[in-house]
Amino acid sequence: MDWFVGLGIAGLVLLVLSLIFDGILEGVLDGALDGLFDGLLSLPVVAGFVSMLGFGGAIALGTTGVGVTGATAIGAVAGVGAGWLTLRLSRALMRDDADAAPRGGDLVGSSGSVVTAIPADGYGEVLVYLAGQPLKLAAKCPVPVARGAEIWVESSLSATSVAVRPVER
Repeated sequence: MDWFVGLGIAGLVLLVLSLIFDGILEGVLDGALDGLFDGLLSLPVVAGFVSMLGFGGAIALGTTGVGVTGATAIGAVAGVGAGWLTLRLSRALMRDDADAAPRGGDLVGSSGSVVTAIPADGYGEVLVYLAGQPLKLAAKCPVPVARGAEIWVESSLSATSVAVRPVER
């Protein structure tokens, strides 16, 4: 049973090391295997397999009378299952289908309010919302706009400034 518990602990240590040295096994075996196993030999998958082989074998040996060979077989089946689940989970976590980051051009047509009054052909400050987040920008307008007035963004002048026009109701 000591061997099985030792394998289980070694698998957990390998899992901790995989957090520190992420991708090292893939880098070492990259030239040799050229994606042959497609993530099956990643450190987390190997760690999950070794850990479940050890702990599954120890549990089977301690709770049943199957012997060392049977416990190894049960541990190997549990290890394959843990490795497969680790592979599926890591692929799901790595597949990040996030939307594209918002750009300054996305502000065009947005409404907002004036924070600092805008003088004619000068700069003031406006508060607009981009992707649901408040964004304070420098704003330029050909006519003066008072503090608190509602505005529309006409164009993006730079990453931190916009051209606006007052909303007329």
